[in-house]
Amino acid sequence: MPAHPRHRSIRDGHFHDLDTLEYLDRIGFEEAWIGEHYMMPSEPCPSPDLLIAQAFLKTKRIKLAPGAFMLPFHHPAELAHRISWLDHISEGRLMVGIGASGTNLDLEMFNIDHKSGAHREMTAESIAIMTRFWESEGPFEHRGKYWTVRRPADQMDKCSGYHLKPFQQPYPPIGVTGLSASSATLALAGANGWIPISFCFTPQYLHTHWAAVERGALEAGRAAPSRDMWRVSRPFFVADTDKEAWRRSVGGEMGRYFREDYLPMLAGNNALGLLKHHPDVPDSDVTMEYVAQHCWIVGSAETVRQRIEDMQAQSGGFGVLHIMCFDHLDDLAATRDSYAALAGIVANDF
Repeated sequence: MPAHPRHRSIRDGHFHDLDTLEYLDRIGFEEAWIGEHYMMPSEPCPSPDLLIAQAFLKTKRIKLAPGAFMLPFHHPAELAHRISWLDHISEGRLMVGIGASGTNLDLEMFNIDHKSGAHREMTAESIAIMTRFWESEGPFEHRGKYWTVRRPADQMDKCSGYHLKPFQQPYPPIGVTGLSASSATLALAGANGWIPISFCFTPQYLHTHWAAVERGALEAGRAAPSRDMWRVSRPFFVADTDKEAWRRSVGGEMGRYFREDYLPMLAGNNALGLLKHHPDVPDSDVTMEYVAQHCWIVGSAETVRQRIEDMQAQSGGFGVLHIMCFDHLDDLAATRDSYAALAGIVANDF
């Protein structure tokens, strides 16, 4: 995310995010992905790399990633250098999520015509430029539709020249997120060997995501990827009983975020279908309670364990489970207990 209620100050939310990342590192979480948004007051993080740079100093083991850098909003030569620098200060704990942005107001702010698909074209051109920098052994020039970029020849005295390649060679692992059934974005993941991340609320079509990854790999002439690299993201809450988990999730910040921010945003973009367990469900039925019942994994440890097993069966198997994190300063102990319980379930049973 990170997601915060409107009354939370930017500063308090930022330090809460840092503290949460430090806690997740301490209890054994493997990775965390931090979003980039501009015109979304509920997710006020325009620079995930600034948060990540600070978090690397406070954590010891967890891998961190922008989830994602919105490539149309950045000059690729500049971003390639920032990514390389982050990779070095973390000594290889960096992963990199990339995206085209699906937030219309962000795209409009940067004067990018999302209706024509320009943002997707810019994303493809940008990652091609960045990987060329990272893999290059000498000067080059790129003249594209959106950017003209050069790697100049080094100065003869070697005092100036391109030198900031990533710590991980040839570059950090790259990930992309898919939402819709048979996601074209996840087909790109398969075609390029990137990490596929299913931001998928309805398990009924989760299997189509991996089919898209395999299709992309096949069409690109790549070997079939391992399901171990597949990430699946869902909202979770674990408590002593199903009733307690429901009360704290639906009645807490997680419920408020969906009720006041996420559901209205999807409705405004005619995208409530992303939350439906069947396409015939009318939009009017997609309420907070519907989402909690069909899209979240909420309950006692035994209930959550069974729901994860069901997801594995419905999907055919995936390697990494992502949880959506929300501001929990107002319910710190119970939410941290939920994170720890989930870590225990995954470590012991999966």
